[in-house]
Amino acid sequence: MSEPLLYDVADRIATITFNRPDLMNTITRRMLEQFSELLLRADRDPEVRAIIITGNGKAWCAGLDLAAAQAGDAFENDGKPTLPPGEFDLREAPPIVLNKIDTPTIAALNGGAAGYGMDLALGCDLRIASNKAKLSAAYTARNLVPESGGTWLLPRIIGWSQAADLLFTARTLTADEALDMGLVSEVVEPDALPDAARLLAGRIAANGPLAVRAAKRMMRHAMSEDFEDHVQRQYLALLPLFATKDFREGIAAYMEKREADFTGE
Repeated sequence: MSEPLLYDVADRIATITFNRPDLMNTITRRMLEQFSELLLRADRDPEVRAIIITGNGKAWCAGLDLAAAQAGDAFENDGKPTLPPGEFDLREAPPIVLNKIDTPTIAALNGGAAGYGMDLALGCDLRIASNKAKLSAAYTARNLVPESGGTWLLPRIIGWSQAADLLFTARTLTADEALDMGLVSEVVEPDALPDAARLLAGRIAANGPLAVRAAKRMMRHAMSEDFEDHVQRQYLALLPLFATKDFREGIAAYMEKREADFTGE
């Protein structure tokens, strides 16, 4: 049996790939646990400066594995008592760490992202899409709400009115519609998606990794702070950066009109 998640690191970029193409890359409990473990592994690796998340096959991630739930194997509970067929207890779901790590994440949407899969895509810092990709907000059509933070993320990404439109009507967006809404930043041909994702990740990886990670932390804190508190936090974040080798390298590279060679020190 092939691994449901693949992991690779090259050129300072980690790639996590959903690998259940015959099941539209639907998520099981074990996959969620492994997904969080791989995100933390990449975040702790000093050689990794960006993370790409993509899928094999026609889907990026079509959400929770409902087929397993219908069989009474809710979230593949590893021998624990299961819920009645078709029911999930999301209180037992492993925590997703997308909103806790400091390494930038890029969702390279090769295909459809629906339900839980759409929430995971929204949890990434950046999203680029194949023109074959779709984003499905069909929660209310199943008498559900987003399972993993979608109602928190979506209004912050595209605004209240557009988020309400998507959630209340259970719309499915094409890649171009998602681009127009600001849900994705780029749409490319399917064959061009891997290179486009690596190009974007490479641009991130070329910058000072300590500063990039600090910038992501600052943005995360800014979501719940007022301006004065946040400016004070920014000042405290700047002080240790001034003392780094990478700060001196960045200034030297600017003065010498060359590309900086940052080491994360």
